[in-house]
Amino acid sequence: VQLQASGGGLVQAGDSLRLSCAVPASRYVISWFRQAPGKERVFLAGIAQTGTTTRYADSVKGRFTISRDGLKSAVYLQMNSLTVDDTAVYYCAAGRPVFSAYDQPGLYYYWGQGTQVTVSS
Repeated sequence: VQLQASGGGLVQAGDSLRLSCAVPASRYVISWFRQAPGKERVFLAGIAQTGTTTRYADSVKGRFTISRDGLKSAVYLQMNSLTVDDTAVYYCAAGRPVFSAYDQPGLYYYWGQGTQVTVSS
């Protein structure tokens, strides 16, 4: 399974971006993580196979929205009100963690290559 993340770029604080993750199969939970230089990879949001269940990290709740398209071949991360603290490489990942473990990167089988998001002040 290969995941393809895209949509990153350079934006200004307050702007929005939508990241996309091409997902070849719908049988996986898909989550977004990010990793800033010198920091650990952290969970942002996850969506169940059906697209009806989502989970967010407290740090992005209300600003980021994860969604899955009707054909379940892509997962999106809509990011609003971006700040410089959102600067990182963003990764999508596929796995089958239970809901309470969406935030555990070790439980994901496949990872996209990452897309850089840079927010300038």
